[in-house]
Amino acid sequence: MTISYNWLCEYLPDAIEPAQLSKILTSIGLEVESLEQYEKIKGGLAGVVIGEVLTCEQHPNADKLKLTTINIGKEVPLKVVCGAANVAALQKVAVATVGATIYPMTGEPMTMKAAKIRGEESQGMICAEDELGLGYSHDGIMVLPSHLTPGTPAAEYFKPYSDYIFEIGLTPNRMDAMSHLGVARDVAAYLTHHQKETRVKQPYANGFKADNNDAPIKVTVENSTDCPRYAGVTISGVTVAPSPEWLVNKLTAIGVRSINNIVDVTNYILHETGQPLHAFDLKAVTGNEIIVKNVATGTKFTTLDDKERSLHAEDLMICNANESMCIAGVFGGSKSGVNNETTAIFLESACFHSTTIRKTSMRHGLRTDAATRFEKGIDISNTANVLKRAALLIKEVAGGTISCDLIDVYPNPKPKTTVTIKNHYLKKLSGKNYHADKVKRILTSLGFEIAKEGLDELMVEVPYSKPDISIPADLVEEILRIDGLDNVEIPTMISISPSVEKLGIKENLKEKIAYFLVGKGYTEILTNSITNSKYFDEAHSSNVVKMMNNLSAELDVMRPSMLESGLETIAYNTNRRNTNLQLFEFGKTYLVDGEGFKEEEHFCIFATGNSVEQGWRNKTTPIDFYSMKGLAAAVLQWCGLQHISMEELAETADTVAIYANKQLLGTLQMVGKNKLNQFDLKQPVYMLDLPFANLVKAVQKIKVVYKEVNKFPAVQRDLALVVNKQTRFEQIEKAVQGLKINKLQQMNLFDVFESDKLGADKKSMAVNFTFSDDTKTLTDNEIDAMMNKLIKCFEKEINAEIRK
Repeated sequence: MTISYNWLCEYLPDAIEPAQLSKILTSIGLEVESLEQYEKIKGGLAGVVIGEVLTCEQHPNADKLKLTTINIGKEVPLKVVCGAANVAALQKVAVATVGATIYPMTGEPMTMKAAKIRGEESQGMICAEDELGLGYSHDGIMVLPSHLTPGTPAAEYFKPYSDYIFEIGLTPNRMDAMSHLGVARDVAAYLTHHQKETRVKQPYANGFKADNNDAPIKVTVENSTDCPRYAGVTISGVTVAPSPEWLVNKLTAIGVRSINNIVDVTNYILHETGQPLHAFDLKAVTGNEIIVKNVATGTKFTTLDDKERSLHAEDLMICNANESMCIAGVFGGSKSGVNNETTAIFLESACFHSTTIRKTSMRHGLRTDAATRFEKGIDISNTANVLKRAALLIKEVAGGTISCDLIDVYPNPKPKTTVTIKNHYLKKLSGKNYHADKVKRILTSLGFEIAKEGLDELMVEVPYSKPDISIPADLVEEILRIDGLDNVEIPTMISISPSVEKLGIKENLKEKIAYFLVGKGYTEILTNSITNSKYFDEAHSSNVVKMMNNLSAELDVMRPSMLESGLETIAYNTNRRNTNLQLFEFGKTYLVDGEGFKEEEHFCIFATGNSVEQGWRNKTTPIDFYSMKGLAAAVLQWCGLQHISMEELAETADTVAIYANKQLLGTLQMVGKNKLNQFDLKQPVYMLDLPFANLVKAVQKIKVVYKEVNKFPAVQRDLALVVNKQTRFEQIEKAVQGLKINKLQQMNLFDVFESDKLGADKKSMAVNFTFSDDTKTLTDNEIDAMMNKLIKCFEKEINAEIRK
């Protein structure tokens, strides 16, 4: 939420310094994420003064330059070389003095320096309109009114608008703070509680009155559930034109583009009160009738952005006697909007059902300011008051007359919500003992009305501006906010319940793996579990968990796999030339089937690019499938698992299943080209995916056994096997495991050699074997016997020849 400091202070009796106001806002739960100065003219014309041209002569060395002397209110006039054709003596001009920085409408900022131009000294610059950022004209220097005093700062004459802009991080329930008046109400309540009685200055005037009844409109609300209140008024004789400067300044400061005086007033009221308005060209209201209703599914409607949309039966529409004019609370139509030829308008102020508006907004991908406010709920009691305020403001900036009595269709007035809070409950939740008078003072300053007061309880009526408040805990939150969240007392003793051992094992395992991978140069990431449905084909769509109220059109499903969110991160980095990535993540996936929803936690590693950068001592080493297999084995061994094996999946290319102690733990894959193309990735990406529950179960089965370190030396022997090129090391491992040689502690592939001398379609694989006995030193005869057993096995099982 963007809040203007100048605008906000208009509703407070006394201005508060921006930094202090920022602390107050954060203290009452309206966290200030940023506070920045806004300048309509960047630099605020600092260093630019009004000058008087005393003399103007031709430059001796340049036909298009003039030598001028300028009086800027000092004893010695400035010497300025000027290239403008319209410069002349006795003119009042804007002069950028030495040291001043100016910000042109186009191009880079310029800082004035004393210089020599074609041999003549120049101590500043006489400025054109565009050079100071005041406009786009560059026909020549600005000639100012003759009554101005030389030496006067230009800012005093031009009065460039400046402001401070707060960016407030609102929680979804705080619709009451989605306006300047709403924020001012909270600040006033804080000041009332902590300093002195402070009341918000209300901008509403009691001067609303119809000038005539020349343009009456009939309003019919067919769907009063989705539109519980609808108000409107006609204004004739308006002149659509640019808005006055004060209105443009306020809107521009908070990032709203000025369109015209009518539309700008509706946007101004929206950000002032939180109530969306809509202005229809009165000529578009055929039959002088407004009908609020639903239309048939499939009905075509062209919106203001000139896109034809297919409506749904649940979409609420504002119609005239013949056709639809506007998607209620979301977006206007192309035929009914205000334009330069508009001379009369129908101004609408309504309250629409939040759920209906959100569904329509998400269905059509129209995330407008109006929709975001309606979907959070608005103050239904303020609908007519805001309309009166807007009508009078339009008369002020666009002229015209109010041409009908105020229309207000409100068949079923909404009762106020009542909530009762007990003193002991307040103390239990807040941890603080509040006096009853302070509680009443805080609540009444926020607009609550005391309905009933007892010895140990207080019943209040909730203002319509706070539709999220319905239970006692909500009142505790309001009291804590205004008292100041920083004022929550910290007890001298804190009791902590010990964690459950089962959970401790899981978290300790995560920490252990994370430390290991960080030590190897990997970076932990945390990606969004909500992703885009377009990443998944029809085969997966039936099992995907779809969001009912998705945050945006792109974030509409819960991720069924970790791959896509990881690839999004990789694509984001590679697009910014960060191509060597080693990442890991602990996250969850979500699926739905006949049994219901399923949530599964995963541990994933993503790698792409080079594992080693090129240097003077080493060459670039790209990440490949084998290095990832080694990493996967190292991670599992670090967790204490043994007998790790990997098997290629027959149905899936470039994917292996990973086992430890014959238990399936997960998969390692080289991501396919089709999936890489979805994210516009050109380099190979590898992914290790281990369902974390499988890993935890496997680790929990490990029995820790302590034994004495072997006193006797290990013996190593090497063997070179000539095998078919298709033979994998896994086949050699399986053959050895089948022999069950207890004294064989370890085997390792340390070289692969290919040559035509070995024979057609042959390669040599050099394997190192480590033998050890806990009870004695192995003899050569014992080792030779085991090696012969291995050789016979290799010759028989994999048709290997022993290379000598």
